[in-house]
Amino acid sequence: MKNLVIVESPTKAKTIGKFLGSDYKIIASMGHVMDLPKSKLSVDLEHDFKPDYQIMPDKKKILSEIKSLSKGVDNIILATDPDREGEAIAAHVKEALQAKGKKFSRIVFHEITKEAIEEAFTHPREVDQNLVDAQTARRVLDRLVGYKLSPILWQKVRRGLSAGRVQSVALRLIVEREKEIEKFKKESYYTISVNLKSQAQNLKPDGVTFELIEIDGKKIEVTQKLNLYDGEYTFSKTIIDEESKAKQIEEDLKTKGFIVSDVIKKEMKRTPPPPYTTSTLQQDAARRMGLSGKRTMGLAQKLYEEGYITYHRTDSPAISESARKQMSEYVKKEFGEKYLPQKPRYYKVTQKNAQEAHEAIRPAKISVLPSEVIQNLGAQYGKLYDVIWTRALATQMADAITESTAVLVNTSNKEYTFKANGSVLVFDGFLKISPAALNDNRLPDFNANEKLDFVSVLSEFHETPPPPRYNDASIIKTLEEKGIGRPSTYATIISTIESRQYIEKNEGKFFPTSIGVAVNDFLVTNFSTIDDIPFTAAMEDQLDDIASGAKKWVPVIKDFYTPFEKSLGSVKEVERVKIEVEKTDEICPEDQGRLIIRIGRFGKFMACENFPTCKFTKPLVQETNFICPKDGAKIVFKKTKKGRRFYGCSNYPNCDFAAWKIEDIKKPT
Repeated sequence: MKNLVIVESPTKAKTIGKFLGSDYKIIASMGHVMDLPKSKLSVDLEHDFKPDYQIMPDKKKILSEIKSLSKGVDNIILATDPDREGEAIAAHVKEALQAKGKKFSRIVFHEITKEAIEEAFTHPREVDQNLVDAQTARRVLDRLVGYKLSPILWQKVRRGLSAGRVQSVALRLIVEREKEIEKFKKESYYTISVNLKSQAQNLKPDGVTFELIEIDGKKIEVTQKLNLYDGEYTFSKTIIDEESKAKQIEEDLKTKGFIVSDVIKKEMKRTPPPPYTTSTLQQDAARRMGLSGKRTMGLAQKLYEEGYITYHRTDSPAISESARKQMSEYVKKEFGEKYLPQKPRYYKVTQKNAQEAHEAIRPAKISVLPSEVIQNLGAQYGKLYDVIWTRALATQMADAITESTAVLVNTSNKEYTFKANGSVLVFDGFLKISPAALNDNRLPDFNANEKLDFVSVLSEFHETPPPPRYNDASIIKTLEEKGIGRPSTYATIISTIESRQYIEKNEGKFFPTSIGVAVNDFLVTNFSTIDDIPFTAAMEDQLDDIASGAKKWVPVIKDFYTPFEKSLGSVKEVERVKIEVEKTDEICPEDQGRLIIRIGRFGKFMACENFPTCKFTKPLVQETNFICPKDGAKIVFKKTKKGRRFYGCSNYPNCDFAAWKIEDIKKPT
């Protein structure tokens, strides 16, 4: 054996092993091998913030095995992932081995295929110290914030709390949104529609629905805007703001005649969206599969390591020329030449300082169908692969063409104007592989000046919606738009503040807990310079500058730490924060005190308000308005051992019904 190849995971080692001969031995480091010890700060503040990286106790055995294997080889090849994290692992493995006289080389690839591996071996390089420095800077920054801020949270808020640099901004987004929702004042308004049918044609008996859009030539819909912490929120309402107005219009319309004033037809082109980046994949997986960012990245990691997709941590929408040709040939073969675009479609990087992988997330080989992945790895892996496969292939298919129709109708005195919209698919194009998007909304044929008969009128009550709470998709989208975090960090940002119980998820939406609100308010009041979107985004830009070699990491950390240290000293006299605790209607059976909801290590529970005098506690059971389809008992919220919420029967263990989604449960009749 002449060569030792080091990767991170056994799965990746196994997949690469299929393409290398007997001259290569492949072994997995099982992730990071060195880290900052948790027992102390491990950053030397007096000597340029030097990090005290040490071999992790649970990695000594694997490192010993790697050292043993390295004795009989000529070359040690570091083939860790193609990002800053992977570069740092490569550097630490090299340092830990301390193999004098050995030749080390670093190779990178963005898909685990025979062609990509062979290409990588033809372009070995040294470990990129700039990328390592960028990762070191992030690690040092996060350690300084976490270890310096957390003790203050213990003193001023509650023992056991911790703070994170980027996580605190994500928490602030969720808390600020909740405050906006609480203070939002709903406004009532009404929409009005009429059902009309043609006198000349045999249309549907109930007619076609037309929405009221103008009164006396003025549009009835108005747009309102709110300035929020993370940007602008826009919503619409109509000027019909009282029930009496709506009823008056209803009665008036019953006496009117109706005439088609215009029929407008346009041919519209619909272009496929770009291939997935880390952010957009997580957003779509959340919307379409109900997956958290953490779960999505876990599935994608396996797909990458098994050789099914390209590297899944990327903010680039680019597709290589070889992959584009491969997909174009597949389209031509399977669907015909008319499904190819008129000219090759390319996607450019639009995000500033886009880094990590050089390509979008796509199938390593387009000929591998989702059914194969389902058979080999299971349904959930196959479904995520299907999403990636479909999105990537669509980018190399022709535009879809639709014919949109707008029919305008006036009352005979032209006081009221109504509109109905329809569309018909003329050519499916890339929608050929997305059957769910093929629904037509076909209107009957109408002619200008045609008279229509009145069938019915309907007024509907609405309230202006408050800003929506964040979910997995929208929080990741906002983090990316604001420049908070990078592809490799989005999932861990959310999972971290959720595991700390600063937020909780209910019906797919994020709610801040009382502890989360207290922590956020304390940080915003006393550390506003670091718990801030522009500051955090600017820090990410500086980390990018370190990665490109434009800046050195020590001055960047120093510029951050000097004012941060002053802020730490200024909060010593700040009063302790009081956490608002949610009260219940239940009475303590031991001392008749009120039971309140507290948050402990394992989540929410009920406790007597007179603690520590009274130490009575009981589990918190959160009921829903749904009934168990098996025995008719109440459905309640439950959690798995890993903290994932699900719905279960309150009669457990006598009834074992459980469901992940509320749609799988019926409401009481």
